[in-house]
Amino acid sequence: MSSDTQKDGTAKSPFVLTEDHKVDSGSGGAPGETTKRARRMSARERPVSADIEAKPAAFHKRINTENFTQSLTTANSVIRRNLSFVLLLTFFTNILVLAIPIYLFQISDRVLTSRSLDTLVMLTAVILGAIMLQAIFDMIRRFILMRTAVEVAVQFGSPVLSAAAVTAQQTGGRTYQTLSDIQQVRSFLTSGTLTSFLDTPFVPIFLMAIYFVHPHLGIIVCVTALLLLGISLINQKMTSKPFADANKAQSQANLHVDSMSRNSQIINALAMVPEAVSIWGRDTAQSLKSQVVAQDRNIMMAGLSKMVRMMTQVMMLGWGAYLAIQQEITGGMVIAASIIAGRALAPIEGSIEGWSTFLLARNSYGRIKLLLETSKSKFEKLWLPKPQGRLDVERLLYVPTGTKQVVLNSVSFSLEAGQTLAVIGNSGAGKTTLGKMLVGSILPTSGNVRLDLMDIRNWDPRQFGESIGYLPQDVQLFPGSIKQNIARMREEASDADIHRAAELADVHEMIAGLPHGYETVVAADGSPLSGGQKQRIGLARAFFGNPKMLVLDEPNSNLDTSGDAALAKSIAMAKENKITVVVITQKPSLLSVVDKIMLLADGTVAMMGEREKVLEKLAERRSNKRVGG
Repeated sequence: MSSDTQKDGTAKSPFVLTEDHKVDSGSGGAPGETTKRARRMSARERPVSADIEAKPAAFHKRINTENFTQSLTTANSVIRRNLSFVLLLTFFTNILVLAIPIYLFQISDRVLTSRSLDTLVMLTAVILGAIMLQAIFDMIRRFILMRTAVEVAVQFGSPVLSAAAVTAQQTGGRTYQTLSDIQQVRSFLTSGTLTSFLDTPFVPIFLMAIYFVHPHLGIIVCVTALLLLGISLINQKMTSKPFADANKAQSQANLHVDSMSRNSQIINALAMVPEAVSIWGRDTAQSLKSQVVAQDRNIMMAGLSKMVRMMTQVMMLGWGAYLAIQQEITGGMVIAASIIAGRALAPIEGSIEGWSTFLLARNSYGRIKLLLETSKSKFEKLWLPKPQGRLDVERLLYVPTGTKQVVLNSVSFSLEAGQTLAVIGNSGAGKTTLGKMLVGSILPTSGNVRLDLMDIRNWDPRQFGESIGYLPQDVQLFPGSIKQNIARMREEASDADIHRAAELADVHEMIAGLPHGYETVVAADGSPLSGGQKQRIGLARAFFGNPKMLVLDEPNSNLDTSGDAALAKSIAMAKENKITVVVITQKPSLLSVVDKIMLLADGTVAMMGEREKVLEKLAERRSNKRVGG
């Protein structure tokens, strides 16, 4: 009878209750059996009400699709709103800065000539109030900028990490460095450079005030402002490329540090520390060299701008004194105009000095924006019924980007739900690449991988991930307890689900032998577990959540004889639970528990069929080779 037909002859629909959900009301089904089945159900699948039997098959719990572009838009909106309010406060702050020059002007030209004590008191009180307001406005805008920096971490942190995880498969993990770019943007938001940038648009207010004192003084300051603007543009062109080169080299050096941290045991065991440090030092030296070039140019331009500003101050005082001698302005006006000129030119000079900080922040934001835009969710996928486990692979072709090497060529096969397949072949045959394609870690150049007839690219990623299990060749565990690692770090996971996964992987007895059992804490490098223990915990993680398809890549590479036996038992248990299993192996010990065997050679299917037939052909081939030899 077909696997799609039930015992009573009716067609099995993916929208009816699964066997675990059915309550056997006929033929004397015992209530105790019903209770046991209910306990075995996943917390995710447990019925909400007693009338669950009348409902369609449970779908996965929907988690909102993360739209990275929307996250970028939301974050930008928050930042713009905060900066708009800061800009308004900056306007009032800059207006109130004029209080001191006005005070000096009034004392020099009015109070000292009139000798009016009342005027002095009233004028002093007004100016003190203006200074207090200016200080309050300045504090508020700094508070807002600090909270904006926090908002950047809140708005960008999760989307950037998620987007980096999504694109890491194609970039080799380089996109994770974008997280450090968030800190760079935050530092810029709380720096004095941004304050100078915000003050710069209000420079014309001070220029107008000086012009009203006397046109000649206004012209001097305007010419100086244009000179400083020219210096700023030259500084930008002279430093942009060296800073970009420095950032690129530093990113490469950071990748070497990450690689050293992952391979610390090999580096120490093989005495490769000098070579590893040398590789890191080469890129770091290139980064430092480019930074020195950029900073030298930036310092030179900053020094030039400072010289121009100080010479302007001298010219203002000298020409102001000449105008005062000619009785065109008063001495108080000269002093006030000099103070206002200093305040007008300070933001421009500050912007030039902090230009390197701005470039770093701009480049960091550019990488954040590029990552979120290129990793965006194009559309929301339809949430399908939980798969049964049928797997169809159709003419897979894989040519890595930037190369002409064909890793997989026209690979096709099909597995019914619950069938097991062993993929064998020499090193470099494409076995691991095929395994990664089956779970969507890498995408084929052409061809399709289908789970229950649907291309895996058209499954919602979260739903697909919950429907499969994967044990990679290089097993990595997360810092946390064994319980958390088996549960895929999900806080809502029930103890029953975790225990069931451990039982299916036949690893419960091994965990029970550990001092703290399931609560044993695992470090980032997997200690205190051995390589074989890590592999078996990874197998339990693959079994977690009642997956319908398992892909195991060299699952017994670190196992001893007892571990091999436990693995074979877990594959048999997977078959009993109608879990489709693809196991990639070099060892013959697992071939006795699979239904089919596929031999890969140079990326193509050299042989495929039932286990006994393939083993006979392989034995015949070896026999012929011995005879021919």
